Amino acid sequence: MRYIIIGAGAVGGSIGGRLAGSGHDVVLVARGAHLAALRADGLRLTVPDGEFTHRLPAVEGPDELGELRPDDVLVLAVKTQDTVAALSVWGPAQVAGGGTAAERLPLLCAQNGVESPRIALRVFRRVYGVCVWLPSTHLEPGAVSAGGAPLTGILHLGRYPYGVDETARLVAADLAGSHFEAPVVADVERWRYAKLLNNLGNAIEAVTGPLDGDDAGALFARVRAEGTAVLDAAGIPYAGTEEQRALRGHKVDLVPLPGAPRGGGSSWQSLTRATGTIEADHLNGEIVLLGRLHGVPTPLNELLQRLANQFAAARRAPGSLPFADLASLADEAVASVQQP
Repeated sequence: MRYIIIGAGAVGGSIGGRLAGSGHDVVLVARGAHLAALRADGLRLTVPDGEFTHRLPAVEGPDELGELRPDDVLVLAVKTQDTVAALSVWGPAQVAGGGTAAERLPLLCAQNGVESPRIALRVFRRVYGVCVWLPSTHLEPGAVSAGGAPLTGILHLGRYPYGVDETARLVAADLAGSHFEAPVVADVERWRYAKLLNNLGNAIEAVTGPLDGDDAGALFARVRAEGTAVLDAAGIPYAGTEEQRALRGHKVDLVPLPGAPRGGGSSWQSLTRATGTIEADHLNGEIVLLGRLHGVPTPLNELLQRLANQFAAARRAPGSLPFADLASLADEAVASVQQP
């Protein structure tokens, strides 16, 4: 199989680089300065076992590849806010022998949040969810780092909305030979909703900095509690904390990488790169949406969604809001919904 990585940033670049490093055929899809760097100098992947440069085909869209191959696997790794645009380009792409990518090829959604597979299923016949546990960083064109050891990441995958098939097993085998653990599970959404709860702290980290200290941990616990209350009210299952901890153990422990420090997660990185957008609408905003649908107040997640979007639109530096100010805003938000 050939893997076409649509969005060769932190997650996509790490997956694509590791697959290429174990001998698989990989195409990277990117844009702007990152695409130019990939074409000129290759993908520079820094991991605990070294720094590797992978000179791979790099394109902006399917037209540069001509007809797609029947054995292509599309890995969607753009931020969820860019999903619709990516599907509009790749869905109609022609596949050798007839038909389009949307009709014939598998699409793996390796993204934070839970909305992309649902969006994708409107376009693609064969959609797979991927729960991405892969600490990685992309801050400069052409360069990606992933500090997990002994594994680069754990990627649960399965058919969306439910089930497994031979394609999932074949992809999992390729990933397992490329420094990943890739459990094939029929209930992949249960793992993706669990990851959503963990990602609710992304906005805190983005606007105030690392979640260090008891106060930051306590705020995150309150934000996450809103999330669990909403999922419970909606009847949506999710893997529990102990189940996740037991499966992951020390398989993906972060280690320092020379010349590639990890400053923060995906939302922090979006602000650092000043992209102008952020994924908060599909993380905290997902909890807000479900809360409104099921009558559960979510003032903290509403606050974080709004602040993250304001930071992104203003291209404000990550971590520039003092934590004390955020804590005060959080108390005001909660008090506002408790008033009669």
